Parts: sequence; C-alpha cells; structure tokens
Amino acid sequence: MKFISLSGNPNYPCNIIKFKSTHIMLDCSLDSTTVLSFLPMTLVHSNHFNSLPSWNATKEFTVEPLLENEIKECLGKIFVDSAPEFCLPEFSYIDMKNIDVILISNYRSMLALPFITERSDFNGFVYATEPSMNIGRLFMEELVTYIERNPKLKRATAWKNLNIFQHLPFPCFPDSILPTVLENIYSMDEISSCLSKIKPVAFSEKISIFGSLHWYPISTGYCLGSSNWIIESAHEKIVNISSSSTYTTHIRPMDYLPLKNADLVILTSLSLAPTTNPNTRLNEFCDHVEKTLKNGGNVLIPCYSSGKIYDLFECLNAHLDSVSLGGIPIFFISPIAEHSLAYSNIMAEWLSEAKQNRAFIPEEPFPHGQLVKSGRIKHFSSLSEESFNNEFRMPCIVFTGHPSLRFGDIVHFIELWGSNPTNMILMTEPEFPCFEALSPYQPLSMKIIYCPIDTRLTFIQANKIIRDIKPKNLVLPYQYTRPFSSSSSSSGDNHNNNNNKSSYETMIEADCKMFSYHRKETIKLPIKCKYERLLIDSELISTLTTHQIANGIKITTITGILEAKDNKFRLGPITKNHRNEFRNQMPTQTLPPNKYLIGMIDMNELLRLLTHEGYQDVILNKFNDKRYRLEIPSKGIAIDIDDETKSIMIITEDWQNNCRLIIRELLAKCLIEI
Repeated sequence: MKFISLSGNPNYPCNIIKFKSTHIMLDCSLDSTTVLSFLPMTLVHSNHFNSLPSWNATKEFTVEPLLENEIKECLGKIFVDSAPEFCLPEFSYIDMKNIDVILISNYRSMLALPFITERSDFNGFVYATEPSMNIGRLFMEELVTYIERNPKLKRATAWKNLNIFQHLPFPCFPDSILPTVLENIYSMDEISSCLSKIKPVAFSEKISIFGSLHWYPISTGYCLGSSNWIIESAHEKIVNISSSSTYTTHIRPMDYLPLKNADLVILTSLSLAPTTNPNTRLNEFCDHVEKTLKNGGNVLIPCYSSGKIYDLFECLNAHLDSVSLGGIPIFFISPIAEHSLAYSNIMAEWLSEAKQNRAFIPEEPFPHGQLVKSGRIKHFSSLSEESFNNEFRMPCIVFTGHPSLRFGDIVHFIELWGSNPTNMILMTEPEFPCFEALSPYQPLSMKIIYCPIDTRLTFIQANKIIRDIKPKNLVLPYQYTRPFSSSSSSSGDNHNNNNNKSSYETMIEADCKMFSYHRKETIKLPIKCKYERLLIDSELISTLTTHQIANGIKITTITGILEAKDNKFRLGPITKNHRNEFRNQMPTQTLPPNKYLIGMIDMNELLRLLTHEGYQDVILNKFNDKRYRLEIPSKGIAIDIDDETKSIMIITEDWQNNCRLIIRELLAKCLIEI
C-alpha cells in the first residue's frame, strides 16, 4: 500500500491511498489561511486601505518596479493588493486521471473539489453524505459571492514570479509552497457542474468499486453529515479519522465500534485549541458578549454560516434571556443565511437523538427556527438589503463572514465600528490567527477578544481513542508528532502556556507503528493483500469428504474451475463442457483428479496386504523413523518409502507392469481417499 500526501496542513487534508490497484483520494480541502496575506475587499471606498504605502523592502532585496502597486505595507506587515488566492493541494504531484474515487469527510473538506472535477482529467467517482454535499454547495456559493460582490479593479501577478515570491515575507503562507498552487476562486457554473458529479451516500451504506474494495461512512459527531470513512477488502481494514468530536452538540454522536482493529488508521484534523475546553470557552463567549452589551457596545462575531453557529445561537440566546438582555437584536448576515437556517431544521435524521425527538413532537430541532419566526434572530443576505436598513438598531450582535476578515460584510463592520473602544470583535474560529487576521486594519480601538471554540478531538481524546481501537499502523501529519504550540495570535489574557503540559496532552503517542508525513510525500506502508475471499459452489461442496487428522481438525481436497470476475472469485465443479474445452485446447495435458490420497503408510498393514497377495518373502528394512525399504527377492522388487519427502518408489529388475499395478493398489489401500 502507498500513502501520498498532497497537503501540508493537517486541518486542510488531501491524501491518497493506493491499495489493490485502486487510487482513493481522502478529502480535497482548500487552505484558506493564505488569504490573510491579501488586503481586505471593501464594500465601499476605504481611505485606510487606499492610503497604505507600498512595501519598502530590505537592502538585501530590491523591490521590482512592478511590485510597487501590488504589495502594500501596514505596521511592518505586507499584503498583496489583489483578489485573494487560495492554496490548493499539490495536484500536479499526481496524475488526476488515475484517481478512481474521492471520499469527502465533511463540507469543509470539499472546497477544492471544483478544481479537480472541472479543471483536471479526473473521471472517477465522488461520494459524500447528503448534508456534506448540500452545505458544501452553500459554502462554495457563499465564498464566490463574497469575492465576486466586490471585485478588485486590478489583478496582481508580478509578485508570483518565483524569483520575487521567495523573498516576500508572508507570515501566513505554508512552508515550502510554490506560487503555482495559489489560485483564485472558481465560478458559480463550476460549482453547479462539480456538485452534479457527487453521489450522495448514507451512514453505513456500503459502496463497492471494481469488486475489490468497499467503503462506508460513519458519524464523526462534528458537524451535519461529517463522516469517518471505513475502507475494507476481504481481509484488510483502513480507517480515515478526520474532524471528529466526542462533545455533545446537535450532531449524531461519534460512532466508535467500526473504528476498531484496523490495519491502518489515518488521522487528520484535530482540534486547533486542544488545551482548552469548548464548554468553558462557550461560557467565556457569553460573558464577553454580556459585558460589552451592558457597556452599550456592539458585538461583531466573524463566523462560518453553518455548524458551530447553531450552538452559539442556542447558548447565547439562553444566556441573554437569563441576564435580562433578551431584547438585544441578533443579526445574521450571509448570502446563504436563509438557506443555512432552513436546511439545518429539515435534516433531523442526521442530528442527535434529542434533536430528532423534537422533530417528531413536532417541533423544529433547533431553537433558532422559533427565534427567527419571533424576530429574535434576523437574517439578511447582505448589508445592501433594504430591509436590513429598516431593521438595524444598536446595540446589537452581528454574526457575519468571512472569518478570515478579508472579504464579506465583516470588512465593512470592522471599518464602521473599529474606532469605538466600547465595541468588540469576538473571534471564535481558531484556524485564523487573531492578530494576523486583524493586522491590515490596525490601528483599531475596538476591543479584540480571541475565544477559540473547537469541538474536534484534542490530543488527549485522540490518544485515548487510538488506544481503544488498537490499530496496527497509524499515519498522521508530522505536526502531530511534536508538542503542540499555542498560536501567538491569542490576546494577552487568553494565552495558553503549554510548558507544563505532558506530551500526552500536546502530541500523539501510540503503541502501534507510526508513520508521519509532510507535504508532497509518498510513504510505503507494510500492508499487503495476502488473501482473497473465495466462494465455493454448493454443488461442489456436496461432493466433498473430510478426514479428521487431529482433535478438532479435518481436512479435505477440492478440485474445480476457478472463475474471476470483477475481482470476485468463485470455484465451481468441472463440467463435461469444461473437460471437452480443456482437451481441445491442451490435448497433451490431463485434468487433475477429483480425489487425492493422503495419510501415513502403516508398515504392518502393508506387510499384511503383501503377504495376503502371495508375496511371502517380504523383508522390511528401516533406515530411520521416516525411511523404509521393502524387498521381495523372489520377484526382484524393492519399494522405497520416504515419509519426509512424501515419495514412494517401486523398483523392479525388469518391466513388470502387473506387479507395479498390484503394489500401487496395495499402497492405496493403506491411505485415505478424499
């Protein structure tokens, strides 16, 4: 088996396994952290961004004249003044037409899929659960809408020249990437074409390809439709664990049992805040909102439009009611806000048991359904909606995107509220370092709180699961084999000090064989297909006879025709047509017998049979426990029997065919026919 990594970021996985001549891609994530190196896309003219100076490089590197209008500088950090570009997996490292199937773990890990289905030679199958497929569509459309809504007037290209790119001090670019993997976002047409090629699959629904492998998704407990994939052959088992959670939220709980006793486990997408408790962070989140509102300020929450936001709505609403702030309006602004809120309430079968029970009362599974109806939560597609201007009042809470702070309505709100110290921006997405995300907006007066909430597996939880499921081999990113370091983007009172943490809390430790990988690395794994499953025809089985050779052990021989079709094997009886075909094709060959002789020859029994047949002068010579010679001097016959080599030789002075036949029949009587 071969494992190929196309991504260096463990939270944006894209890996390939080659097993039994089948190439399977596990996820195709789009690394969006690279957009932090671009200037925000504003809704209206921005004096702040337009007045930023061009980058003044160091003496060791002279700025090309073409770069003067492409690279801007803000408080010592540089930014590209162009439409944001995303980091793709290393698709050039492989031939996409060799990929047989792509398995999607969740809607966040499929955002690079249009680059594969629409811009490569890929012609395989794509499988995802229905929620992953539909919410993935919403995420893609939201991303494209944000960027197309406020297009940049110019497109910067000179900075991507390799001789220039390697000198640019971008803090948020992955290590060792080349500008060739950076791309602008796809189009709406490409999204539609891409999504039409995905085949929806339910939890535990087994899918087979070429008959050699089958796979099925099980719940990860992280988000709607998120899946861990189980890949099985007749005797081998591979498990892909990605973005899983053991916390009790609105999602169906994580399914543990199918993960056990795998030959290989691939582990990706662990928590980016592994040393903090999400429940504690959620309480802090509510407390920060409460304090800001009581001081007359507004709360700005950059967020994704599905997933964690449903739990934030539920907890925040309950908290505000408990502190007499239930009248504060909550605004949810996103191009997909309405679809996201509606879709979450019609997918009861993918939710936790408690949420499913609400659907059968009947009530809407999520409280936000009722909150929207009552006007407690107001959703809008953009700030330009006329109804938004009519409904908007302060102080308020605004949930909007994008969490990178580089595009979307969030950009306008930061510029609008950033100069007022009573306002607060509350960042809960750990994948975007707080200070890096806000650096192009500096100086800011508004309060900045970094409160990362990540319900995915921590290192402690992952280590416990690995110990419980007992895999033989474990493949994981190299980052997980080193102690986790807290992001320096946390605000001062939220720094996590891991110096006193044990390695068990900050890295993966396992008793099995571990293989760590880097970007663009191929690993040969010690997993080989040793056996295949064979189906035997019932007619053939009915002719079999068995012989017990030891207590609880029986043996038999079997002769038949082996048929192989679609990597499935069947053994059937040899029919008259088979025999005729065999004789016509290979007239000099003979078919194997239906029965075989087995066993150890009892010398006393053989002497008795020879004497009974009229051979009175038989002499038995024993050389050791396993070699014998029987001589019949009157006939000039010798019989050599070697139990070690399992051979019998009949020696005569001249050609005595009748004697040979008689002795052969006597020898056969000493053995068992099966």
